Amino acid sequence: MSAARLAAGTVALGAATLGYAVGIERRHWTLRKAELPVLAPGAKPIRLLHISDLHMMPGQKSKQRWVAALAELEPDLVVNTGDNLAHPQAVPSVLRALGTLLDRPGMFVFGSNDYYAPKPKNPARYLMPRGKKKRVHGRHLPWRDLRAAFVEHGWQDLTHARRTVKAAGQPVFAAGLDDPHLRRDRYGEIAGPGDPDAVLRLGVTHSPEPRVLDPFATDGYDLVLAGHTHGGQLRIPGIGALVTNCELDRSRARGVSRWGAHMWLHVSAGLGTSPYAPARFACPPEASLLTLVPRDGGDRATTEQTRRKAGSPIR
Repeated sequence: MSAARLAAGTVALGAATLGYAVGIERRHWTLRKAELPVLAPGAKPIRLLHISDLHMMPGQKSKQRWVAALAELEPDLVVNTGDNLAHPQAVPSVLRALGTLLDRPGMFVFGSNDYYAPKPKNPARYLMPRGKKKRVHGRHLPWRDLRAAFVEHGWQDLTHARRTVKAAGQPVFAAGLDDPHLRRDRYGEIAGPGDPDAVLRLGVTHSPEPRVLDPFATDGYDLVLAGHTHGGQLRIPGIGALVTNCELDRSRARGVSRWGAHMWLHVSAGLGTSPYAPARFACPPEASLLTLVPRDGGDRATTEQTRRKAGSPIR
């Protein structure tokens, strides 16, 4: 093969890959399922729906319809780990997407893209060490309006708060942090053991920074939920994520893993992207249905994922 043909083939392959990543996979909505042995012995299973990183734009109707259909899962608890917004006028779109999920028991924390709009950035920045990046914020987003709507529907704001809520008729103790990616976290405000009568001790954070995961583990939490990483967003088959955009190691960029001897961590790859980097490869947008079961049934987690087009049945 001539050098010219090789070069042409390489360019064509690159163009096809980019076209797939931008035009197809970023709308290939996926439901990831996992069963986690995190509840107190003898507790009833809890169906927890984890939603993260919507990065919603007003015109994203396909995403809104797919998220709204997640209500068919009838979760016992909904947890939103932030980065809901990507546009100043996106609050109504987020509420439309969540729909009747807002009528179920729920809780939330916010991420950087609830507070600040995204800005155009050089994609190569994500491959740089974090210490060499200069953080650039966009304009302020209407996070207060979003918070007010969530709270009005009965969802708990876990920003530096500790709460005990009922899920499947059982007490769940939860505590959360403001976004560690922006260094707004203050773990000291939620430090200490949780409700001793709770069947689950749940930690919630947007960015899964090890410096906040460690104290959650020390305080005896059973499970921490996080988002932020987008699962790496562009993954290489056989290698995985190239970056996590935080201090978390790349092997934990999405899905379930252990953190210490007792605690489990679940990182959602999320449902969106920045409007200035609208591509996903080998990392489809996802929400997660976690079936939480008692620890006395074993200490292994099981996972699966199912892709569904917008409008298709979720089950």
